[in-house]
Amino acid sequence: MTAPPTPPPEDPSHADPAPGPDFVTPVDHVFVRKHLGIPRIDADAWTLTVEGLVGRPLRLDLPAVLALPARQLTAVHECFGSPLRPDVPTRAVANIEWTGLPLAALLDRAVALPAARHVVFEGADTGSFAGVDGLSYVKDLPLETAHRQVFLAHRMNGEPLRARHGFPLRAVVPRMFGTNSVKWLTRIVLTAERPEHMFTTTFYTRKPPGTDTPQPVREVDVNSKLLTPAPGARLPHPSVGFRGRAWSTTEVVRVDLSVDGGPWEPATLDALGADPTWQGFSLRRALPPGPHTVRSRARDAAGRVQPPPGARNSVHEVAFTVRG
Repeated sequence: MTAPPTPPPEDPSHADPAPGPDFVTPVDHVFVRKHLGIPRIDADAWTLTVEGLVGRPLRLDLPAVLALPARQLTAVHECFGSPLRPDVPTRAVANIEWTGLPLAALLDRAVALPAARHVVFEGADTGSFAGVDGLSYVKDLPLETAHRQVFLAHRMNGEPLRARHGFPLRAVVPRMFGTNSVKWLTRIVLTAERPEHMFTTTFYTRKPPGTDTPQPVREVDVNSKLLTPAPGARLPHPSVGFRGRAWSTTEVVRVDLSVDGGPWEPATLDALGADPTWQGFSLRRALPPGPHTVRSRARDAAGRVQPPPGARNSVHEVAFTVRG
């Protein structure tokens, strides 16, 4: 087996930005991930097509998209990590208020033909990745899943999408990793078969436990991230407050913390609201002066638990010091 190519400087594995203390992550603090660069898009010339196995193909310009009835969706948004190093732990995550419309509104107008089984999303970004030239960014989902879950967003936290976040329109797939949320969206194609492509069947696949068959990376793992204390923080003695966020494809029902390798203790966990957002957790402990570590471990309603160190969503650990 040959070694994977060296990740480029902008590769997701090189950064794990802190989400900050806000429930909705400010736009300036939302991580940016791009495989093929940020395209320059002329809003006056941009169009979105819905084509392929449909009875009524659609082509909409930006005013037509903005004229459609809009709604809001607040959802956690997580990067899977580097497709070149898929097992390296990463917690690039944000919680974002999107404004746009359900994809179902366009699919219902286009009328899927009986042979349609998949929806393919293509962005305007093109370029080279992992030694392959002439790529565009393409992802796919089963038609039923796309009809039910995909949201087409043109605003982010109340402001128009910025170029780096997918202007003028992007897909958002709640409860799925960000790789499925195609930015700079230009084409939506209904097909009978999954496309063979760099970003559909070569990268962004993994083998679920107990199987040797690679599956596309879609549903997010159960995960948590400690926000307070920050790594390397020096905190006053004796009371230390721990705060963080937890998220999954479903409700997180429990978060436990372990200090200095001790027993797991239940944290206070915020309930999940109507939207698929992250959930806050907190715990306060009195600690003696000196160096300490704290770990967080989440469990979701499906019974999934964050694994020990070594997995991409392993328990999160922070080292800090309590001042004397």
